[in-house]
Amino acid sequence: MKYSIVIRSYNEEKHIGRLLDGIVQQNIQDLEIILVDSGSTDATTIIAASYPVIILHIQPNEFTFGRSLNRGIAQAKGEFIVIASAHVYPVYHDWLEKLLSPFNDPKVALTYGKQRGDATTKFSEHQIFIQWFPDQSQSRQAHPFCNNANAAIRRSLWELHAYNESLTGLEDLEWAHWAIDQDYAISYISEAEVIHVHNETPRDVYNRYRREAIGFKRIFPQERFNLTEFLRLVSTNIFNDIWHAVRKRVLWTNLSSILWFRWMQFWGTYQGYHHSGPVTGKLCQTFYYPRDLGNSPQSHPRDIEPIRYDNAPEG
Repeated sequence: MKYSIVIRSYNEEKHIGRLLDGIVQQNIQDLEIILVDSGSTDATTIIAASYPVIILHIQPNEFTFGRSLNRGIAQAKGEFIVIASAHVYPVYHDWLEKLLSPFNDPKVALTYGKQRGDATTKFSEHQIFIQWFPDQSQSRQAHPFCNNANAAIRRSLWELHAYNESLTGLEDLEWAHWAIDQDYAISYISEAEVIHVHNETPRDVYNRYRREAIGFKRIFPQERFNLTEFLRLVSTNIFNDIWHAVRKRVLWTNLSSILWFRWMQFWGTYQGYHHSGPVTGKLCQTFYYPRDLGNSPQSHPRDIEPIRYDNAPEG
């Protein structure tokens, strides 16, 4: 078998059916789907069992992002491993084709695709998606930024370097950093688009960015993030979001979420670093700095029929 999909899940009954429905509607059909569930107490695994899915279980007290992926990949038969969060779903029938196409180049180690939000996504998170996942593809990017919510890797390289199971987050970044050091390439494919459902509370946002900052510090120990950086990035990102919200005429419905989202994002980041000194480097700029104040790019749907999700089961 050439392709395997590994999905990590925990209490995803609201989303898993839609993702699996999108996968079985892909143009590529010769693949296996592996769900690594870390102790769901809802209907996640019941819904998944109605699809052609191999379900693996990991105990909640054993879970790390890297360990869950390694368990799934170790069971996979595919030469190429697609990785997807349980709360994403593909927009088009050729999502897998587009995501996997760069592997025709034997020097490509990892590919990742565009992410966009849905109606529940906070305005600030929409801005992050636009910044991190632009409309232009990049066949060989100069830094290791990527995201395992919508990515694929070459299994033969995973066998040389498995995901770091001790990291609290950003295991994808660590793996990409290693691959670039081995003279392999990272490809970003805009056409491989998914909707990423993130309907988080302030505490959820704080915990996510704190966890990722702890991981970032482990990967790049030279980086620092002090209180001055915290205040500067909170203020500049809030100003940036307000600017774009005004231009879209949606400020008053989003002002509250802009304020708390950006505060929790960078307070979590500051707590995760918990060290003094400046943040430096292009990669830190990719993660933290706001997008420019120019015109917001218009999303242009591709000239193909999107997937219809009317019948996808939910919990």
